[in-house]
Amino acid sequence: MATERLYLGVDVGTSSVRAALFDARGMMRGVAMHPIRLERPREDFVEQSSDDIWAACGAVVRAALMRASATPENVAGIGFDATCSLVALDAHDRPVTVSPTGDDTWNVVVWMDHRATAFAALINDTRHEVLRYCGGFVSPEMQTPKLLWLKECLPGTWRRAARWLDLPDFLVYRATGVDVRSLCTTVCKWTYLGHEGRGWQRDFFEQIGLGDLAADGFARIGTRVRPMGERAGGLSAQSALELGLVAGTPVAVAIIDAHAGGIGTIGVSLDGVPATRESFESRLSLVSGTSSCHLAVAPEPRFVPGVWGPYFSALVPGMWLAEGGQSATGALIDHVIFAHARGAALEADARARSTTVYALLNERLEALAMRAPFPAAIARELHVLPDHQGNRSPRADPTLRGMICGLKLTDSLDSVAILYLATVQALAHGTRHIVDVLRAHGYPLNTILACGAGTRNDVFLREHADATGCRVIEPAEPEAVLLGAAILGAVASGDCPGLVEGMAAMSHAGRTVEPARGDVARFHDAKHAVFLRMHEDQLAYRGTMNE
Repeated sequence: MATERLYLGVDVGTSSVRAALFDARGMMRGVAMHPIRLERPREDFVEQSSDDIWAACGAVVRAALMRASATPENVAGIGFDATCSLVALDAHDRPVTVSPTGDDTWNVVVWMDHRATAFAALINDTRHEVLRYCGGFVSPEMQTPKLLWLKECLPGTWRRAARWLDLPDFLVYRATGVDVRSLCTTVCKWTYLGHEGRGWQRDFFEQIGLGDLAADGFARIGTRVRPMGERAGGLSAQSALELGLVAGTPVAVAIIDAHAGGIGTIGVSLDGVPATRESFESRLSLVSGTSSCHLAVAPEPRFVPGVWGPYFSALVPGMWLAEGGQSATGALIDHVIFAHARGAALEADARARSTTVYALLNERLEALAMRAPFPAAIARELHVLPDHQGNRSPRADPTLRGMICGLKLTDSLDSVAILYLATVQALAHGTRHIVDVLRAHGYPLNTILACGAGTRNDVFLREHADATGCRVIEPAEPEAVLLGAAILGAVASGDCPGLVEGMAAMSHAGRTVEPARGDVARFHDAKHAVFLRMHEDQLAYRGTMNE
């Protein structure tokens, strides 16, 4: 009997690495997770170790094989996705420190690290034409500000580093020994122009103070840039040993983690109709975890202030990607829960009942809703502006801060439940703000395809549907990010002709949450007006303090 061909997706998130095996229909056979280390040497500094991440990859791949009752020979192709973090290696592929501690263990600047905020502002002041293709600005979460910070603040590291890689591309390099960069990572996070063969813009790098990268022909940041899913190379003998797989197994050109979620959701058939280039335009892929990304595509470039892009072929081949996002989503929900006086007791209760704090809070909200005209109304007098980590989209202002209006002098369980609901509503209205801006620039959005850990929550899905007026669809496969990575592996293996065909074959729609109308819609219209006013008020407070 022929050996069944399975496709391996490996997802490196902010706090863990996960791996899963899928068959040709997109059915998961086995999944595993392993934590990774996170170091915060100073405020706004967040670092990781590429060696620690790679060791975790080996652990999860072996565990996923075991749980799938599969052998290494079953793996026909491998796809990697990861956060858009920055990795430094020397000429011998050893880690080079990015840390003020000087410890080479910490050679990864994590995506959420905001040390380079001032350098991002300097780059944006150039108003270079390349900035049009990333929403008009670079964020401190992108790579050029981080590179400029490292050059100016850690000159020893700058001299020693022979390769700067986006974390997804590092994983492919470590797996194959082939230095091939992803069109997704370079276009979305490095200012590479993927359309019309334009590539790296030498004058931009010279103007912002990174001309030495251009002087060596961009060798340190990548000279071979290829589409996601294309075969990057075969698994090297050493990496095969470390991962417990077969040498030579095809490895795909990688993708950013949120964009893997887009691959795993945006191409599903809806209402019995396969996705087309026209129907792609009405869909928004919402990928929510620690942060969130809002991904929409169009057949031509649409320039949307405050929304990253347009990025050519960075998600759906041949289409232009607009990428909105929120810098803190799951991280913000956790913060408001566990910073509350009841947070520790709630966590202990969840452990004792073998459930989660979110399930307990949702249960409490159900009880409170018995005394309200509809569940959302419980938070009528409590309002949150969810910009605790700045605003990624559409205000594009990393200096903004969170606000809460309507607090009472109470620390009851009900108070944390209502604050949790108000925070989820605030995030939903952040999504509505992004959707409204995209609609104003020609995106006929009516459907949100939601995935990621943050979306496995009925309250989160309900509030997003009601706040935006869009139907929200869950994927049939909850691990849509891993599925997206596995689709890359299927394409690299040669078993699938391309990404769009892989989406159609392996991703499927699940439950639909329809938006409420009537009083609920009017409530959210009022909530959104407050949401927008809170931003205006914050700017007014700043103005007063700066007089």
